[in-house]
Amino acid sequence: MSQETLPKQHQQHQPGKEHEMHPRPDFMPRYKGSGRLEGKVAAITGADSGIGRATAVLFAREGAKVAFLYKDEESDAAETVRLVEEEGSEALSMAGDVGDRKTCETFIEQVIWRFGKIDVLVNNAAEQHYQEQLTDISDEQLHRTYQTNIFGVFNMTRAALPHLQAGASIICTTSVTAYKGQEVLMDYATTKGAIVAFVRALSGNLAAKGIRVNGVAPGPIWTPLIPASFPAESVEDFGKNVPLGRPGQPNEVAPCMLFLACEDSSYMTGQILHPNGGTLVGS
Repeated sequence: MSQETLPKQHQQHQPGKEHEMHPRPDFMPRYKGSGRLEGKVAAITGADSGIGRATAVLFAREGAKVAFLYKDEESDAAETVRLVEEEGSEALSMAGDVGDRKTCETFIEQVIWRFGKIDVLVNNAAEQHYQEQLTDISDEQLHRTYQTNIFGVFNMTRAALPHLQAGASIICTTSVTAYKGQEVLMDYATTKGAIVAFVRALSGNLAAKGIRVNGVAPGPIWTPLIPASFPAESVEDFGKNVPLGRPGQPNEVAPCMLFLACEDSSYMTGQILHPNGGTLVGS
């Protein structure tokens, strides 16, 4: 995507529908696969669209079988399944709320039943809500944001952990907002800060077992969350305030996920990668 202004647009439903966006995000991998995840099984949350979809397709191209949980975006989820299968891989999808512990347990049970193991867990699902004043954040919104963004990470990781063996990789999507804040996404930013702390704490806890835990902190990426979160007028200027002067695309984040999922990052745990358009933050 160039630095040109994005069209005004807004969606009423979280986390948003990719097929209603214009222009559509770029999610296809930019290069041929090299078998870096051959024989692996990846479980991803929020892979119906955005960064999750780009990650699912890239993992499939690299040889992984892909299972993913999505909220209720049936059309987008079906498209992700088709894209994974077009890469010559197998896909399993399930609808459900990542903030519900039982849903996470059921999803993991289905993954094990279908594929027999989990090698990579990507905690990616999230929601965010625009509010200009802290006093405008309702108890309902606060609980909902935490339920999805941080409780969902705990729920899914707890469910998957008994099935992870030495060499497995856990990857969590945090955000540049965890490091620099976001004045209209205060509850979202705090959950993303909690995910950074979760990555650092869990990485030490699991290091002796040979399970690596890392994170990715994207900057402004053109995903359905953007038109579903911000007023239409704000979408026009989305991503212009970073040094590269434009929003990033999901397929510019997915390679970070791949790096952390495969053996290329075998000596990394407790770390965060920053595909954010050039914003300088503490690591």
